[in-house]
Amino acid sequence: MTGGDALEADGIRVLPAGPYALLVELTDGERTEAFHAELLRRRERGALPGVREIVPGARTVLLDGIEDGGGRMSAGRDRLSGDRSAARDRAAAARDRLARDLLSWSVPPLRREERDAVEIPVVYDGPDLAEVAELWGVGVDEVPGLHSRTAFRVAFCGFAPGFGYLTGLPERLHVPRRATPRTRVPAGALALAGPYTGVYPRPSPGGWQLIGRLADPAPALWDPDREPAALLGPGTRVRFVPAHAPVAAQAAVPAQATAPVPKSRTESGR
Repeated sequence: MTGGDALEADGIRVLPAGPYALLVELTDGERTEAFHAELLRRRERGALPGVREIVPGARTVLLDGIEDGGGRMSAGRDRLSGDRSAARDRAAAARDRLARDLLSWSVPPLRREERDAVEIPVVYDGPDLAEVAELWGVGVDEVPGLHSRTAFRVAFCGFAPGFGYLTGLPERLHVPRRATPRTRVPAGALALAGPYTGVYPRPSPGGWQLIGRLADPAPALWDPDREPAALLGPGTRVRFVPAHAPVAAQAAVPAQATAPVPKSRTESGR
C-alpha cells in the first residue's frame, strides 16, 4: 500500500493519507454511519489500538494518528536520534496492517436506539417555510409536524464548530439548496438541504432552506467550556420539539439577503 494505492472489498475502499492516516470510503451515508459506530465500539473496548483520531464525513471516515506497537514514545526516540525514516516506515507498516484488517470487518447495521435523543425546542417560522411546503406538496401548517416527527441522527459535523449534519428525513422530503445563498444566516436557524437538517451555531453565510429557529432559551450548540464542546456530535440522536413563538417575534432573516452561488459548492455545503 504505497503512494495512492487503495485496497477495496465489497463497498469499502481504503486509501493511505500520509504515513499516519487512512481514508475509508463507503458507498453511502448509512454504511458510513454504521462503520463509524463500529469504530467507536471497538475503540471503547480497546480493540482499536494506535488510532488517535476518528473523523467521519458524508461517505468517508478518516483514521488519523496511526501508530506502530511502540507508539509515540518509539517515534519520539527515533526523531531524537535522527532516524526519522525508521519511524515513518514503522508507522506506514502499522497503517497498512490496519487497512487490511478493516476490509475483513463484519459491520452490523446501525442501531438508532443506542442513546437517548437530545430534544431541541424550535419555532417553525422560517422565511423558506412556504417554499419547503410547496416542494413537499403539503400545507405550510403541516411542515412542523412532518419535520418534528422525524427521528434524526448526527451523521457528521461540518463547516463550523457545533454544526451537525442530521440525517433521517425520507427521500420524498429532501429539498435542494437555495438558488442563491443568504449573506447572513442568524445563529440558531433551523435549515434543510438535500438529505440533511442542520442548525446554524453562529451567524454565517448559508444557502440552506430556513424553516425555523431555536426557541428561546436554547441549548448552546457549541460551548468550549463544556465536555464535549459540541452538543450534536456524530452519532447523537436528535428530536425537534415544536414551540410557540412570542406574539412580538419577527422573522430574523430577510429573504432578499442573498449572494451568487459559487459553482463548485455542493448540495451538502452550508
